[in-house]
Amino acid sequence: MTRSRFIVCALVCALFCPLASANSKKKAPKKKRPTPFTPIKDDPNLPRVLIIGDSISIAYTLPLREALKGKANVHRIPTNGGPTTRGVAEIDKWLGDGKWDVIHFNWGLHDLKYLGPKGENLANPNDSKNHQQVPIDKYEANLRKLVKRMKKTGAKLIWCSTTPVPEGAKGRVVGDSVKYNAAALKVMKDEKVAVNDLYAFTKPQLKKIIRPANVHFIPEGSKLMAGHNAKQILAVLKKKK
Repeated sequence: MTRSRFIVCALVCALFCPLASANSKKKAPKKKRPTPFTPIKDDPNLPRVLIIGDSISIAYTLPLREALKGKANVHRIPTNGGPTTRGVAEIDKWLGDGKWDVIHFNWGLHDLKYLGPKGENLANPNDSKNHQQVPIDKYEANLRKLVKRMKKTGAKLIWCSTTPVPEGAKGRVVGDSVKYNAAALKVMKDEKVAVNDLYAFTKPQLKKIIRPANVHFIPEGSKLMAGHNAKQILAVLKKKK
């Protein structure tokens, strides 16, 4: 090999070999951030808690897990709990065959929302063609079925009242949470189910913690609810011992 060719080869290796070496190294996969639906690994020494609810509960699941870290294994259903009709259809699957110590549950915001004649979501409540997804009498009847089914697990039940509907929230009527909560409370009193009055907790501070003209909460609001709910769950777990 001539001296000039040797120099060219040396330059090529100097330029491209480090690049090839770097590219050959496998990049470490990024660690996925947990979501509310990420399955958790149980600590066998801790009680098992199941959260059933809609997007309000989805938003407070992670901070609730943090609040109960080292005190309880906090699971949740792998979806939005929707209206009570979905609950009745899916409850057996959600409960599974594992042992639950506490089931913290809520239905309401999806039951009381308005649909159009062809199922259009969040329809105008003032239009006579539209209707609530689950009328209040059917809501109460569904809750009775759901409570009786959940009781069969042997778990302690905690009913979580439905949070307020604020002014301007599309497809819902201010004050309907109160009516649906009253119907639900009759069921809970009859069935002797513990009550977590999340409505009463959020109502006085609603403007500070809820999104404008929306039933959903800002992250700080979800964190506050998680702290409140953690206390309710721990109180029931304490009684269960």
